[in-house]
Amino acid sequence: MRRLRIAPRPDFADYARQIGFTYHAADGQPYWQDEAYYAFTLDQIEKDLETPSQELAALCRDVVGRVVGSEKDLTRLRIPAHAWPLILDSWRKRQPSLYGRFDMVYDGHGPARLLEYNADTPTSLFESAVVQWHWLENGRERRALPEDADQFNSIHDALIQRWRVVVGSGHVHFSCMKDMTEDEGTIGYLADCAAQAGLGVSSIYVNDIGDDGARFVDLAEKPIDWLFKLYPWEWMLADEFGRSPSMGATRFLEPPWKSILSNKGLLALLWEAEPGHPNLLPAYFADEPGAAKLARNHVRKPIYSREGANIDMVDRGRAIAHSDGTYGAEGFIVQELAMPPRFDGRYATVGSWIVGDTACGIGLREDDTPIIGNMSRFVPHAIIG
Repeated sequence: MRRLRIAPRPDFADYARQIGFTYHAADGQPYWQDEAYYAFTLDQIEKDLETPSQELAALCRDVVGRVVGSEKDLTRLRIPAHAWPLILDSWRKRQPSLYGRFDMVYDGHGPARLLEYNADTPTSLFESAVVQWHWLENGRERRALPEDADQFNSIHDALIQRWRVVVGSGHVHFSCMKDMTEDEGTIGYLADCAAQAGLGVSSIYVNDIGDDGARFVDLAEKPIDWLFKLYPWEWMLADEFGRSPSMGATRFLEPPWKSILSNKGLLALLWEAEPGHPNLLPAYFADEPGAAKLARNHVRKPIYSREGANIDMVDRGRAIAHSDGTYGAEGFIVQELAMPPRFDGRYATVGSWIVGDTACGIGLREDDTPIIGNMSRFVPHAIIG
C-alpha cells in the first residue's frame, strides 16, 4: 500500500460538473483528490480487505440474529422500546438490505481492523462507484497509470443487480433532508441505479412525506410502497411518525433491523461474540466494567455518532484528538486505539463497500487529523502489479 502522486487533470472541475459530482469541493477546499492515489497489490485487496469484509458482513448478521429479540441488548443499544417489534418483524421477514460500508484501519501490513460500520446511511458512494472508476480509465488512457492497472470496484454493477433482487419491479421513493448536497447526490445516484434496474423512481424530501393514518404518502397523495431514506433510523424512530401505524405498511431501505448495525454499540457486541478476532478491536460499552481495560488507550465514540462527531482519542493516558458535535447524551462505547496510518502527513482509512452481503469495492478518505469526518478528503485507488 503506497500513496503515489499523479498529474491532475486540468479539466477535472468541468468533468465533475458534467457527471453531477457537484460536491467535489467543499467550503472552497478540494474534497476529491486528483493529484494522488493509493496503490495496492492484488494480494492486499483480496486477502486483507475483500475476504475480511465478507467475513465481517456475516458476523454482523449473526449479531443481529442474536440480539434482535433481546430486550437487554436492545436497551444497551439505546434503541427505544416502541421500535423493538418493528425491528424484530423486519428481521423475521428477512427484509433485504441494499448496502453498507465498513471503515477500517489498514496500512498494507497485517490485518485490517474494523473502526465502525456505516450500515444505514453511508455516503461517498458515487465517488467510490463511478468517479474513481472513470479516474482509473482516464489514467490508463493518458498513460498516467500502467495500462494493466485495475481497481477493486464492481459497486455500480452490484447495485443495479441488487435493486433487481430486492425490489424486482415497482416504484421506489428516494428521500433525504433539504439542502444536503452530498445526500442529494447520493440518492440521485442510487435512483439512477434503480432506474437502470427497471424500477420506477421519484424523490421526496423527508419533511414532505405525508401520513394518511394507514400509509406514508408523497406530495401527490400516492402511497409510498418502498422508501429509500438517507435519514438515520435513530432520528426516524425519535420522530413523531416513528410511532405511526404507517411504519409497518412501507418497506424501507435500509430495513429496520439495520438500526442494530448502524449503532456504535455494534462494536462492543461484535467483540463479545468474537473476542480476539483479527479484524476486530476490543470494544465495550463505556458504562460497563470492561471499559476499564482500555482506560489508557482508547477511542470514545457516542453510540449514535455520525461523521466523526464527538470523538475523543486517548494514547497512553494522554488525550491526542477531539471533535465537537451534538451527540453523547445517549451514551458511549470505548474501542481500543488503532491509529490510522500516515502517508505524506495524511491519515488514511479504507472504506469497504458491501452490497447485499458481498464485498465489492473500496474508497479511501484521508485527513490531517486521525479523526476521519465529514470534511475528510476522498482519494482514488488502483491495483498495481
